Amino acid sequence: MGFGSYDESEQQQHTSDDDDNGEAVNVHENDHDGQMSFESDASTDELISQLGSMKDDDE
Repeated sequence: MGFGSYDESEQQQHTSDDDDNGEAVNVHENDHDGQMSFESDASTDELISQLGSMKDDDE
């Protein structure tokens, strides 16, 4: 092939049967319903102070 020429078969859209095997993906397979709770000895003021410190560290 010379400069600027191309093979027309390379320009055709190729489809792959490997990607479309007919099986759907269940995105909700691992969803969990429930509650989460935790206990802490720190007061709200202490937690807010820690959050402020972390934000200052990021800057």
